[in-house]
Amino acid sequence: MKLVPLFLAGAIVLTGCHREELSKPLIAIIVPSQDNPYFKAEGDAAAARAQQLGYRTRIDAHNDDAYRQDNLIDAAIASGAKAIVLDNAGSESSISAVRRAKSEGIAVFLIDREIQITGIANAQIIADNHQGSRIVAEEFARATKEGEYAELLGRESDTNAQIRTKGFHEILDTAPRLKLVAAQSANWSQAEAFQKTETILQAHAKLVGIIAGNDTMALGAAAAIKSSGRKGIIVTGFDGSPDAATAIRSGELQATSLQPAVVISRLAVDEADRFLKTGSTGKPEKQIIPCDLVTRANVDDYRDFEKIR
Repeated sequence: MKLVPLFLAGAIVLTGCHREELSKPLIAIIVPSQDNPYFKAEGDAAAARAQQLGYRTRIDAHNDDAYRQDNLIDAAIASGAKAIVLDNAGSESSISAVRRAKSEGIAVFLIDREIQITGIANAQIIADNHQGSRIVAEEFARATKEGEYAELLGRESDTNAQIRTKGFHEILDTAPRLKLVAAQSANWSQAEAFQKTETILQAHAKLVGIIAGNDTMALGAAAAIKSSGRKGIIVTGFDGSPDAATAIRSGELQATSLQPAVVISRLAVDEADRFLKTGSTGKPEKQIIPCDLVTRANVDDYRDFEKIR
C-alpha cells in the first residue's frame, strides 16, 4: 500500500473543504461602513443567516461613495453572486447599479435605505424612520418640556436623514415651549458631533437638549456636554446601538429609537433564499418594519439592535 505523507493528506482535506465552500452559491453583502456599529450589525446578521442557509458570503463597504458602490456591484457580478443584499449609497445614485445587477440575472434585496423607483429590486426592506423619529421626538419633548434645543442632522444626501428630521419637526414644531436655536449636520460622525456640540454649547448657555439623527452623533454630543461640565441637557439618538444602550443606563442619553437592523437583514436573506429556490419572495417589494423607543425603563429588553424579550 502506498503511503501518503501526513502533510499531503492534510492538504488534500483542506483542498476538498475549499472546493466544497466555493461550490456554495454566493450572496454578496454591501453596506455603507463596517466601522459604524449599525452597519456592521446588519452586515454580520445577513452573513450569519446566509451561512446558516448554506451560502457563502462576502461583505464589502461602499463608504457612501456611489462610484465605489458601482465597483462593488461589478465585482459581485464578476464573482457570480446569485443575490446581493445592499444598504445603498444613495436613493438616486443607486438606481443604475441595481438595474445593472438585475440585467445580469442577480436578485437584489435592499435594506435600510430605499430607492425612488420600484420594479428593479426584488425587495426593499426598511425601518420606519418616520415613525421612529416621531416616537423619539415625543420622548425628547416630554423630557425637556421647555427651552432652547439643538438638532444634529445626518448626511444631507441621505434619505433617512431627511425623513428623520421631518419626523422630529412634526412633533417638536408643535411644542409651544420648545425653541430650535441650532441645526447642523454632523454627517453621522461622533467626532464631528463632538466638535459641533462644543460650538453650540458656547453659543447657547440656556440649551436644554440636543436631538440627534443617529446614536453616534448623540454619543458625540453627550461627550461634549460632559467635557463642558454642563448638567441637565437631554440628548436622544436613533439606531439602538449597544453603546447607546450603555449611555441610556448611565443617564448620558435619554432615549434612542431602535432600528431592527438584525431583523431586517435576516428577512432580506430569507427572502433571497426563497426567491432563489422558488422564483418568488412571497412578499411585496416594499416592506416597512416599525422602530422601538428605548429608554431606561426598557433598555434591558434589547441587545445588539434586536429585541430579546
